[in-house]
Amino acid sequence: MSSLDRLESGSLKGLLEALLLVSDDSVPATDLARATGAAPGEVASALAELAAEYADANRGFQLREVAGGWRLFTHPAYHDQVADYVVSWDARRLSQAALETLAVIAYHQPVTREGVRAIRGVNSDGVIASLREKGLVREVGRDRERGQAVLWGTTRLFLERFGLRSVRDLPPLEDFAPDEESRRFIRERLSGRSMASTLEEAAEDMDEERDLLGDEAEDGCVVPERADAAGEPPAAGEER
Repeated sequence: MSSLDRLESGSLKGLLEALLLVSDDSVPATDLARATGAAPGEVASALAELAAEYADANRGFQLREVAGGWRLFTHPAYHDQVADYVVSWDARRLSQAALETLAVIAYHQPVTREGVRAIRGVNSDGVIASLREKGLVREVGRDRERGQAVLWGTTRLFLERFGLRSVRDLPPLEDFAPDEESRRFIRERLSGRSMASTLEEAAEDMDEERDLLGDEAEDGCVVPERADAAGEPPAAGEER
């Protein structure tokens, strides 16, 4: 198909296009069915046909099913030009620390802050707070075995931003490992088999840091920590 079919006035496809254009989030087919008054099956078929038509015509936009609903996206081929042209969420580009933390949460959810720290090897509280502010992670429960520590997981917005139907669509993390040792490390972290020992190591590291600070204080060599903008000193090892 080299061009899009002409739609008749009042057609279901035309109405669906209009509704999708004014929707900020992905919209489930059932919601579109209620809005159009059409049967859910009819709406689902029309959406699938529209998606195929856009793809066959190689338009500058695509219709994709993500996060349990349907949404219009710009074509990936024009990402750089579109990013330069408009001010969007991408203007608040994620830092390397944020991407690492988000990956840990996405692949290991539900996970505590200490669990994230155990894998990354650095305090990630500030990064998690930033990801929460952006709506990419959320509290999903409490870990009874670790003092009711908050468990973190990804959000529906995360799925939408990364074009995923669900977290099951995440690419296998092992594919990015450079060698077998790295792949084994990743398998252990994702299975949780060595998480307990890693957490113990992290706790020992914190104890060593406290002991070191105590020794320095006795020697009179402690340098006061620089306060941040809010007047509070940053936590040891914490990223901003």
